[in-house]
Amino acid sequence: MSAGLDRTLAALADPYRRQVVDLLGKGPRAAGDLAREVGLPAPAMSRALRALREVGLVELTHPPNDARVRIYELRPGPMRELKAWLEASEDLWSAQLAAFKAHLDSGR
Repeated sequence: MSAGLDRTLAALADPYRRQVVDLLGKGPRAAGDLAREVGLPAPAMSRALRALREVGLVELTHPPNDARVRIYELRPGPMRELKAWLEASEDLWSAQLAAFKAHLDSGR
């Protein structure tokens, strides 16, 4: 497992951060909107977004007319890496379970 994947999984261990990722999966959102939708005070949301930004899950932009507004959106790279790892794990377990089932069936 890569260090990037480790950081992604650690960031997603927090339920509030997972909720933010779910919301951003529907499209970019302002930090204030995320705080309201998740039900976190602004400082806590800021910490959650910083953690997601530090591992590369989200990126921050500003509207052209207002640098005070922070818009967050998902970055696909870390989620693609996580999905690839999950698919490889699923393939491994499927093969192991199929072999175990075959072993059990051969003993009948």
